[in-house]
Amino acid sequence: MSAISALKNEKLKQILRVTGVRKPPLSPNYDTGHYRMPSLVDAGGHLVLKKYSGPDITADHWENLEYTTYASDPFTFFAPIASPTGEHKLVPARQAGKEELDVQLTPNAKKVPQVVEWLDSVGARYGRVQLLRMKPNTLRECRWGLHLDNNNDVNPEPNGWIVRLWLELTDDASSTLLVRAKEFDRKTETRIRLPRYQQAVVDSELLFHGGHHAGPHTRYALIASFESSPRLERWIQSQLP
Repeated sequence: MSAISALKNEKLKQILRVTGVRKPPLSPNYDTGHYRMPSLVDAGGHLVLKKYSGPDITADHWENLEYTTYASDPFTFFAPIASPTGEHKLVPARQAGKEELDVQLTPNAKKVPQVVEWLDSVGARYGRVQLLRMKPNTLRECRWGLHLDNNNDVNPEPNGWIVRLWLELTDDASSTLLVRAKEFDRKTETRIRLPRYQQAVVDSELLFHGGHHAGPHTRYALIASFESSPRLERWIQSQLP
C-alpha cells in the first residue's frame, strides 16, 4: 500500500472538507416540481429489487467494449452505452448542450443487445447508460470515495427526478454498493449486496454512495439513469422481491 493510498481515509476527508481543500458536494435542490416516486421516497432513497432474469449477458459482450475514464478517477473505467453525444466520451449533458435525458446510443450498444433489451424492457425514459469496469478496492477506499451524483442539473422540471438503476454483471460475494444518508455518519450506512444480476434503484443525488469490491477479479456492472415516472414505479413494483 502506498503512502498516498494509506492517507485516503474518512478522517482526512473530513479535515479536507473543513479546511476547504476538498470542496463539499453540491446539495440537491429538492424544492422543485420534478415528479418523485412515492415508493422510493418512502424507502429512504434506495430499493433492492429481484435479480435480472432475462437473456444471459455473457462476458464476451462487455469485456470487448470501448472504455474510458475520468481524470479525477483513473482507476475506474466506463463504457458508455448511451451518452449525450452518442460517442464514447464522458461528456456532461450541459457541456454537450443537451438535457440530461437527451441521449443517443453509442457504438458500444451494438455489442450488448441484451443490455439494450433490458433498458427497453423497463418501459421508462432513460438517460446516460454506462457499463462500469472496476478493479478491487478496500472498504476504506470505498468510503473515501463516497459521493453524490449530479443527475438533475439540466433536467427541466416538467420531467421526473432522475435516479439510477444498477445491474450487476459479475458474481463476487464481496461486491456491495454502500449508500449513506449523511456523508460521515456510518450509522446511516447501508450495504447492498451485489451478486450477479442483482438489480437496485438508488436516488444517487440524495444518498452518498460508492462501490466496494474486494476481488480478486475485475468487477463489471451496468449503471443507468432513469426518469422517475409512474411507468418506472410500476416496473419497480413488479421487480420487488
